[in-house]
Amino acid sequence: MVYVKWAFIVTFWGLVGAVLHYTLPQYDIVRIVDTEVRRVDFGENSLFWAQQDAGQEGSTSVNRDVRFIKTIQASNGRVMDYRNEDTGWGWPPYFKVNSSNLQTEAQDLVSTKDNPNWVAVKHYGWRNEFMSIYPNAVKVRSVEGPDARIINWFNIIFLTVFFALIWAIWVRWRRFRRARIDPVLENIGDNLEAAGDAMAEKQGRLRRWLDSWRR
Repeated sequence: MVYVKWAFIVTFWGLVGAVLHYTLPQYDIVRIVDTEVRRVDFGENSLFWAQQDAGQEGSTSVNRDVRFIKTIQASNGRVMDYRNEDTGWGWPPYFKVNSSNLQTEAQDLVSTKDNPNWVAVKHYGWRNEFMSIYPNAVKVRSVEGPDARIINWFNIIFLTVFFALIWAIWVRWRRFRRARIDPVLENIGDNLEAAGDAMAEKQGRLRRWLDSWRR
């Protein structure tokens, strides 16, 4: 049972960590090299795509046009493509409805390798080439250079409040368990032990009675 308990705990917090890592905003320092609109056919990865532009009629189509922002990362020189989709009032709650404007801003920030314009891209999500998953760009802005440092205050505050709330719930649960649940369990254990002792005593009497008849 101990292994089952720890397996459940690790799995639960692993899922919580994955959801937070996917949902919370992150920043990349990049150089935008191009923007495009691409027709995307959705399959098993449809969970990792948002929706068409806010205000447009919903569609159950398995494909649609998606805006993309193509960049080169400052940290390692690797290619990183971002999708640019509205989130609307859905999940995650970024309430993004300006993907068209963001695409124009990204086009205006395109630069070359010889004359780079470094840009901070605020985004959420993951990049997985095997499953064709792209992070969703939320905001772009120019920065001083490839070594620009951005402090993610939202994540710091959110995670501090989140873990403080978890700690408060855990402390109150321990107090409640010690005050209400543990005494009940101890009482049940004592009753079971007393019942076991009484049963053993009755069995001993029965054994002695049978032995007397044998004699």
